[in-house]
Amino acid sequence: MGSAFATYQEDAAVQKKRWLILVVLNLFTFMSTLDGSIVNIALPVLSKQMGLPIAQVEWVTTGYLMAICSVILFFGKLGDMVGKIRMFKLGTYIFVIGSLLCGFSCSLTFLVISRIIQALGASMTMANSQGIITDIFPGNERGKALGLIGTFVSLGSIAGPSLGGIIISSLGWEYIFWVNVPIGLAAILIGWKVLPADLVKVKAKIDAPGSLLFAVFIIALFAGLLLGQQTGYGNLWIILSLVLAAAALIWFLRVEMIRRDPLVELSLFKNPLFSVSILCGFLVFTANFCFNIIAPFYAQNMLNLSPFAAGFLLMLFPICMVVIAPISGALSDKVGSEPLTFAGLVVMVIAQFGLAALHEGSPLAIVGLWIAMLGIGSGLFQSPNNSLVMSQVPRTQLGSAGSVNSLVRNVGMVVGITVATTTLFHVMSSKAGHRVTGLVPGRPDIFLSGMHTVFTVSSCICLAAALLTGWRMYHAYSAKHKQMVSKR
Repeated sequence: MGSAFATYQEDAAVQKKRWLILVVLNLFTFMSTLDGSIVNIALPVLSKQMGLPIAQVEWVTTGYLMAICSVILFFGKLGDMVGKIRMFKLGTYIFVIGSLLCGFSCSLTFLVISRIIQALGASMTMANSQGIITDIFPGNERGKALGLIGTFVSLGSIAGPSLGGIIISSLGWEYIFWVNVPIGLAAILIGWKVLPADLVKVKAKIDAPGSLLFAVFIIALFAGLLLGQQTGYGNLWIILSLVLAAAALIWFLRVEMIRRDPLVELSLFKNPLFSVSILCGFLVFTANFCFNIIAPFYAQNMLNLSPFAAGFLLMLFPICMVVIAPISGALSDKVGSEPLTFAGLVVMVIAQFGLAALHEGSPLAIVGLWIAMLGIGSGLFQSPNNSLVMSQVPRTQLGSAGSVNSLVRNVGMVVGITVATTTLFHVMSSKAGHRVTGLVPGRPDIFLSGMHTVFTVSSCICLAAALLTGWRMYHAYSAKHKQMVSKR
């Protein structure tokens, strides 16, 4: 199907089914990002049932994120070579099999291996979904479509703790994985009927050295960052791990510059609009994950809300985002993406500064207002920013660009977790006068000091993104103005 056409926009049958195709892509986008955060709330239960410390059980979460980031660029490039839709379909099967195996795990080793299988499938779908959308949707609807996929990405990553809490308390930890199986099978069946054959394929060779070096970089970086939180960054093995990560990254970049068929087309980053949009996306996910880590502790331990009530309060973020992001995506097709990304970042900066001013007796209405504003700001930003990233790329590199966008998002999550926990524990330890890696009973002031610093840091991260976007917007308008003057 579709082979007689040069583009999917010329194929009436594909255009008729384009929104149904988007549903299939969004279902897997939602599940694969949800599975990065939903497990966090199950860690205490898994720790108790398996008789293991939380530090070991954390590999259920970190193993998943490490595996995704290690191979996502490889699967993006492979999608450009063998077909993005073929790669996406294969990913859906592997993800569902991995989810099934996770629920049957009786040991930590089996569970981590199952999570890695799940992550391989998730990275195949993540790397290629944005490229498929950019290929299929006409320019006047692309922002709306990419906006919806951006919404499901953020919804999956933010809604994890709330949904996970409800599933675990009702059914048990196995069902946070098994819930993917019926939804995944339904999406696969719809996908068989609606996904067209691939039109764009690139003749190239697999970049084995680049793929290997990038995997070493990600594993060494994540291991250093995540283990450093537990043992401190002065540990010799942690320092060596981070040095190895830096060396692997430098070597990787040198290899990519000289290879004929590189894993990442570094020429993409010569486009300032692409580079700034990617960097802003990274900063926003870093800031949002600072919130994701700190907010549940504040809601339950400072406001004394039950896990269920805290989950509902925190749901204000994804709910506001789901409402705003499609509107923002549709608006970006009409008024352009730059003003909307800038407005979203300004709202996020205000919300983060508001969160930094909260204390033990803050009224729920005020807390809810700042959380809702953070969701509105994220919704305004994500869709137009995704549209900006993907609109700067030639068709033959859409898989690579989509995988870079997804990679940056996942690395942003890990960096956000690291920034939040490292800052929190450092400030708490300074105030307590001894090393602190958890809440100190009877001393809410110690946690609040750490929380205020974390939210101040995350608001500065959002402010940096806002300034970058403002600079980008100013240059875009200056260029347009010069063009108009030269035509006169």
